[in-house]
Amino acid sequence: MAIDTTNPTPTSSAREPLGTPGTPRLSTRDKLVLFVLCAAQFMVALDFSVLNVALPVLGQDLGMSRSALQWAVTAFALPSGGFLLLFGRIGDLYGRRRLFLTGLAVFGAASLLATLAWDPASFLTGRALQGLGAAAIVPTGMSLLTTTFPEGPARDRALGISGTLLSLGFTVGMVAGGILTDALGWRSTMGLLTVFALIVLPLAPGLLPESLPHSLNGMGGTPIPDRPRLDIPGAITVTTGLLSLIYALSTAADHGFERADVITTLLAGALLLTAFTIIESRTKAPLVSLPLLRRRTVAWGNLAGLVTFSMMSTVVFVMTLYLQEVLRLSAFETGLVFGVQGVLSAVAGSFAARVIGRFGARRTLVGSLTGQGALIAALLGLDAHTWSVWLATAAVSLASMCHLGAIISYGLTVTSGVPDEEQGLATGLVTSTQQVGITVGIPLLGVLATTSDDLLRGVHTVIALDAVIVLAAAVLVALGLRGRRRTGSGTVEAEPLGAR
Repeated sequence: MAIDTTNPTPTSSAREPLGTPGTPRLSTRDKLVLFVLCAAQFMVALDFSVLNVALPVLGQDLGMSRSALQWAVTAFALPSGGFLLLFGRIGDLYGRRRLFLTGLAVFGAASLLATLAWDPASFLTGRALQGLGAAAIVPTGMSLLTTTFPEGPARDRALGISGTLLSLGFTVGMVAGGILTDALGWRSTMGLLTVFALIVLPLAPGLLPESLPHSLNGMGGTPIPDRPRLDIPGAITVTTGLLSLIYALSTAADHGFERADVITTLLAGALLLTAFTIIESRTKAPLVSLPLLRRRTVAWGNLAGLVTFSMMSTVVFVMTLYLQEVLRLSAFETGLVFGVQGVLSAVAGSFAARVIGRFGARRTLVGSLTGQGALIAALLGLDAHTWSVWLATAAVSLASMCHLGAIISYGLTVTSGVPDEEQGLATGLVTSTQQVGITVGIPLLGVLATTSDDLLRGVHTVIALDAVIVLAAAVLVALGLRGRRRTGSGTVEAEPLGAR
């Protein structure tokens, strides 16, 4: 019997429908589904930052040199970013639920391996497998959310909660990493992720619905002849291209762009992604639908996502340097500053859906980018006096609130109007943009602060460029999305680029 992806929940009198249109309140089961999906996303976001402050202790314990410590981060970033698009499409074709569950299992086992690691090789293997699991969890979890909760108040609210927890995951990771490392050692940071996986994995099978296109199932679940095939050449070129790009940018963040391997992999990534575009324009069943990429909402929404993530991650990086090396705050005091940021981000997430419902996703996106850029510009008032900690706390926290609004509204913009059978691809693009954005900002701009003879002057240079880029993006997105028809849910209707 075919499964209808427009309503992925099996019809049954014993089970209530998820995300009923026009019903802002979520049912108990809705909340449980949302808990599982958001907890998994939070777990992955936590993994991006929880290990950072533990790296020096980890290096001493496992005998890793300072130069080798970057691989503790890169080993996770490579597969988590490189396989996102591929896994998003595999979920579309072969089942999002099963891939989501597989990703959870791999992530949990890998976290346990990293917790128990006895040498650098076993630890880095665990980190790489964590990244592979994350690459399956993130796009499938996001597409399960967007197909489970239909466009309207329910999806707006669900995406608001998801975006809030995504932002909180990074912040909580920074604070919790230091506390856990001091109290229990670096292994506790990886153990925390193992516990998360053990909580989420048993709950997921009974709550999450499977969703497959009609063409994937015949009678009794037997595949029928026109089953879509995976675009192997496209999968190889986009995956290796993203791997090359992420490796180059991650390595450049620590060693600069002068290294031969950075230049080589950067060029290889550009060539492979160019080849991928050519392949997709000629294949009958592309991994990435070029018409989807030509939608104004997809193109301009992802540009907004790339900018908001890359520029905010750069701000967090340079502010960490500023607070500790210019103002001489301790790591704990620095964590408190970012703790305020996390609390206000949670506050922003609690009313983001209402703002989007009131003003629409496009206006919220443009307004959020504008606010983020203006508040980043306010950081130009920082100096070497201790009073600046108040300006830093206020401006970074308020900018993060705007950043969260941009995260939620850009995700909603990109996925609105996209057919259910392409939601995995659309959310794969969203999460790929997040990963590349987090990776690209620090090596491109952060290096201006770390290589400056005067750190405060270098911070001011980075802040000025950061603010200009965000404000310019706000203008471009406003122009690119103008005239898009607003739907009743506050979302925007997608049109191809060049459409009148």
